[in-house]
This record gives sequence, structure tokens and C-alpha cells, in this order.
Amino acid sequence: MGYVEGKNHKFQISNSKQISITKIPNFKQAQDIGSQDLKRYDLEDRTLEFSKRIIRLAKALPKNSINFELTKQAVRSGASVGANYREANETETKKDFQFRLRISRKEAKETVYWLNLIIEANPEITERIKPLLQENQELLKIFAAILEKIKKKNAE
Repeated sequence: MGYVEGKNHKFQISNSKQISITKIPNFKQAQDIGSQDLKRYDLEDRTLEFSKRIIRLAKALPKNSINFELTKQAVRSGASVGANYREANETETKKDFQFRLRISRKEAKETVYWLNLIIEANPEITERIKPLLQENQELLKIFAAILEKIKKKNAE
């Protein structure tokens, strides 16, 4: 069992396909809060919400040819993060699970690229995109931790 901590989350990884994500309002207060009071998240739900947030961002941007192309790519890569994670959970083999998880990680990295280009084209919305970039970084850390754990297990 391993733990990965993000800015506002603590991730417990019990095996390669089971992840418990706990949202902690303040890590200093975490010890004062009973575990029953902590909000639990499923990674499939979390990646779906991430995709929805990118779609909402795309809808809110000014309509022009540059934003059209940038948002099209951001929505594709952002939605692919969760879609590939769901596919990973349905695989029959560990090798296929790792393959799909690597694709999710790759798509998350690509999403950072497109979000940064959206910021370049629309600097006035930088503050709105920062939480998406933060969430993306946390997803990348989760995927990396899962893949590292699998790698260690395979080396045993």
C-alpha cells in the first residue's frame, strides 16, 4: 500500500487497480478530522469531472479560429485521460492495464500543452485555467505512482 499526496488530496494506492482518493481541506487539520468526514473520490469520477471542466472552459472562450483549434485539441486530450483510464480498468491483463494507463498519462501531458496555448491566446483567463493545470498535475502524479508501483511489483 502506498500514498501519494497532492496539494489538496491524499491518494492511497492499495493495488494497481484500486485507488482511494481523499480530499483533505487542510493537511494540518487532517488529523483532527475523522475519516468518516472526509469526502471520497473515485478516480473514474475525478477524470470525468476534469473532462467536463475542460468542456466548460471551451464553451466559455471567445469564438474565433484560434480558440476553435486549441479547444478542440484540449477537449480531445482532456477527455481521453478519463476514457483511457476507464479502459484500463476493464482490461484483462496487467500489461494492457499499464499500456492504457501510460496513454492516460500521455494524454494528460498533452492537455497541459493545449491549456498553456489557450492561456497564450487568452491571457485574461489565466486564473481560470490554473486550477485545471493543478488538477492535471495531480492526475499525472497519481498515474505515475500507479505505474511505479506496478513496476516495483513486477521487479519482485
